[in-house]
Amino acid sequence: MPENFIKELQWRGMVHDMMPGTEEALMKKVSAGYIGFDPTADSLHIGHLVQIMTLTHFQRAGHKPFALIGGATGMVGDPSGKSQERNLLDAETLNHNVACVKKQLERFLDFDCGGNSAEMVNNYDWFKDFNFLDFIRDIGKHISVNYMLAKDSVKSRLETGMSFTEFSYQLVQGYDFYYLNKNKDCILQLGGSDQWGNIVTGTELIRRKGGGEAYAVTTPLIRKADGTKFGKTAGGSVWLDPEKTSPFEFYQYWFNASDADAENYIKIFTLKSKEEIDAIVSEHKESPHLRLLQKAVAEDITVRTHGEDALKIAIAATKILFGKSTADDLKALSEKDFFAIFSGVAQATVSREDVKNGLGIIDALSAKTGFLKSNGEARRELKGNAISVNKSKVSDQFIITEDVLINDKYVLLGKGKKNNYILIVE
Repeated sequence: MPENFIKELQWRGMVHDMMPGTEEALMKKVSAGYIGFDPTADSLHIGHLVQIMTLTHFQRAGHKPFALIGGATGMVGDPSGKSQERNLLDAETLNHNVACVKKQLERFLDFDCGGNSAEMVNNYDWFKDFNFLDFIRDIGKHISVNYMLAKDSVKSRLETGMSFTEFSYQLVQGYDFYYLNKNKDCILQLGGSDQWGNIVTGTELIRRKGGGEAYAVTTPLIRKADGTKFGKTAGGSVWLDPEKTSPFEFYQYWFNASDADAENYIKIFTLKSKEEIDAIVSEHKESPHLRLLQKAVAEDITVRTHGEDALKIAIAATKILFGKSTADDLKALSEKDFFAIFSGVAQATVSREDVKNGLGIIDALSAKTGFLKSNGEARRELKGNAISVNKSKVSDQFIITEDVLINDKYVLLGKGKKNNYILIVE
């Protein structure tokens, strides 16, 4: 018998709306359910993690999860939560995006565990040969215009305008549910609270066209305690793709969460039990300056998204950021992470020939770079033990050679605790 999936979501604060009878239906037998992912980019971002975690809990409860990639609906564009029409993507871009999203989902869901293995489906597979006239005859006649106009995603756009393309989106998504219900015995659709209207269109279509069993559950949209948008930073979205958001930047997003947000995130984005979470929260409240709660969240999510090696580098980079690091920690960084940590730091370039011959620390600080005003200032700071190379204190006799280079190209010079300089060797 399956475990109680709904109860699991409820204590984690992950249920916004639910169709009557859903919990009872899921407790009777192992069931199939799905969530749709819109492939409008070649990576998912942390805004999608709520839905990924919902499917993960669904599978852990013993049910069979389907991840639907909207290869067809991505060509239409979901109007939910949107104030204007979106640009439509061509087939080549969509196919690339679909492949990238599938690879990311495989890090969270088990696609090879027997009867309740996760499955990927692409709605382009059943829409590509669907004739328009057949669609409006066989599907459109079951849902009235009045019913479609009553949806919030439509009503909010009536004044500014909405194309027929976007207006028809709920019918297309509704057919997805009908198709999966009929062909994959899928009785549940899950999604964000902004998807409720589209989801219940599917349950209505199943009821009117096939008389099948269908249920719906939506999760709340995540809000940060300070009112700012979840998943956004000054640099934009926090992506799951390490090329778009480095594991260090990803880790830092969670590590820098407020106490209130971290207490919310640990329930939603980790698989820790209620007892484990209560213990971490309690320990955190005794010594909040240690940020134990934030560390627990950041480590758990980073490992599952990027793996153990990426987490080690992210933690090493965090140590560097807060001044508790070694030269080895610096050398382990990728170039992207190095500059993510030291963004905005003053830079100067010296020739590789100078470094091969041995570059004296005084020249590195002043004459060749201008980091300090003069050789005299450099000597004074060195005498006061204020100068470091790659986070290690040095004397006025120190020589920079190729052995000390980070990524065979950079040297991190420091004056005191807060003043850093990057020497680029070319």
